[in-house]
Amino acid sequence: MATDPFPFLTPQRYLEMEREAEFRSEYIDGRAYAMSGGSRNHSWVIANTLGTLFEQLRGKRCGATSSDMRLYSEEFGIYTYPDIVVTCPPEQFLDNHKDTITDAVVVVEVLSPSTKNYDRGEKFRFYRSLPSFAEYLILAQDTVRAEHHVKQANGSWLFHEYRSPEDELELESIGCRLILGRLYERVEFESAEIPYRG
Repeated sequence: MATDPFPFLTPQRYLEMEREAEFRSEYIDGRAYAMSGGSRNHSWVIANTLGTLFEQLRGKRCGATSSDMRLYSEEFGIYTYPDIVVTCPPEQFLDNHKDTITDAVVVVEVLSPSTKNYDRGEKFRFYRSLPSFAEYLILAQDTVRAEHHVKQANGSWLFHEYRSPEDELELESIGCRLILGRLYERVEFESAEIPYRG
């Protein structure tokens, strides 16, 4: 999410403005928040993850898209732009513009210093209101680390953390397996940690 809220807006006015805007904004509690720019590491983690998901989902019913797709939570009345979102048919759209989806199976967020608490807290709560939401993957950009939340049959969420480049995690809801280190190819860490080269 990010910074500098604009004055109060109705959801309709927000969408009108957003569809004409050059830069994206998220909408929460009647206010639009301009999205902050991502770092090079942030971009590489997204690109690597999206590419991996795209290849594994090729020819299958579900598909992964980047943060250009807006996501709406009806329960909370918020609009967000996940870093990566996976949807499965039939896709649910807010209206005939087909630029705002209202459901998702998997959401991936790459943490930034300014949004990490929001991504782990309120944003996860928003996502949990989506009817088909089954898995939430949070990836660090300053170290090799994944936080994987999986919805259980009783509605609770099971948490796993992965920290080794050799770790494999499975997104069971969409039939994909990710080798953690491959999501960090080309990422350069500021610490002495050696970047994963694959």
